[in-house]
Amino acid sequence: MAATLEKWAARLDAIVEVCGWVAAWTGFALVLVMAGNVLLRYLFHTGSVAMQELEWHLMSPLTLLCIAYTIKHEGHVRVDIVYARFPAGVRNIIDLFSALAVVALAVIIVRLSWPYMMQSYRIGEGSPDPGGLPYRFILKAMIPAGFMLLLLQSLAATLRAIQPFLGGKGEPSARVTPDAL
Repeated sequence: MAATLEKWAARLDAIVEVCGWVAAWTGFALVLVMAGNVLLRYLFHTGSVAMQELEWHLMSPLTLLCIAYTIKHEGHVRVDIVYARFPAGVRNIIDLFSALAVVALAVIIVRLSWPYMMQSYRIGEGSPDPGGLPYRFILKAMIPAGFMLLLLQSLAATLRAIQPFLGGKGEPSARVTPDAL
């Protein structure tokens, strides 16, 4: 049973890994767009509303789609100094509870943001500024997409957190031991 759970968790991880890697490349595009905007503004005394809006259109996937990727690679903030001092059983319970809490949060945000994005799509919302970008629903779609990825990553974490309770490997996700502190 634990091997099956781990196989499913690995599949969910793979989806998050690919999406995070692709979304991370928007960071490179963002740097290029920002550098271009600065050059246009200070060297040529001109600018483009669409190019300025493109900056936050690129920031959205970078931020929202990389949340799950960051959690997968344990780049998030956790109070390891306290967590690492708990016995393995307590850490397992904390891991399971926190994974389930994030699953619930992700489901709520996806449910609330979907109508917001769909309304934007239905009305053909674009930038209110002259010369701005059309298709604002794409930007708004990053909210449910990012939290859907977070949901997938949290489901993978939940599958891993359940394993110790089913006789699987009992090591909680913490990489820090009290001796390392």
